[in-house]
Amino acid sequence: MLRNVTAVGRAILIVSLGSAALLSQNTRPSVISAASTEFPVILRQRVEAGKTPVGAKVQAKLSLATMTDAGVIPQDATFSGEVIESVAKTATTPSRLAIRMDSAQWKNGSVPVKVYLTSWFYPLTAITPRDLSNSPEDASHSDRAWAGPGNYPMPGSPASPPRFPPSDKGRDDGTVPPAPSSNISQHRVLMKNVESDRSSDGAVALTSTHSNIKLDKTTTYVLAVGDLLPKN
Repeated sequence: MLRNVTAVGRAILIVSLGSAALLSQNTRPSVISAASTEFPVILRQRVEAGKTPVGAKVQAKLSLATMTDAGVIPQDATFSGEVIESVAKTATTPSRLAIRMDSAQWKNGSVPVKVYLTSWFYPLTAITPRDLSNSPEDASHSDRAWAGPGNYPMPGSPASPPRFPPSDKGRDDGTVPPAPSSNISQHRVLMKNVESDRSSDGAVALTSTHSNIKLDKTTTYVLAVGDLLPKN
């Protein structure tokens, strides 16, 4: 009788261990591999071909929550990776730059990835602030571009300090002039004078015969498994 109980106990233990191993395999996040998945991100550091060395660590913040075959990666998730190719332009050879991201992390999770910087980005579209003034004098300023914080002029406007609607002295009615803002375009576009090159191992590199490729910390670039086709 004791032998039978012992045998049953061993069988239950084996089944339990097998189930735990299977559950572990099923819940482990898979590497993102869907060719159609793209990630709009903003880099946390500037990168320049030929100056940023190969092996330099790179991070980027996800601009929009994205559905993948491993689940949803939330907005503001941090992508981490490195520069895998960095060559400055010369008189005979083009500039080359390649960045591979290996992981995405957020507050309550993480997932391994294998995505590359592509030749696409999302440009900014300016939003003109609504004119709240009523007087003809105030309205005369409505067609002038407001440079906004930092005195950066809008395209096509002269570099001048920001203009605020005038107000009566000694009167404070709580009205605050609307701040200018900008939105990311709904349509990605190709980087100017930049092409993409995919190697035999699947890595995507950007090339340019025009100038050294430079990436900033304000543009929304696109990461993907491979280079992407234009959207219809």
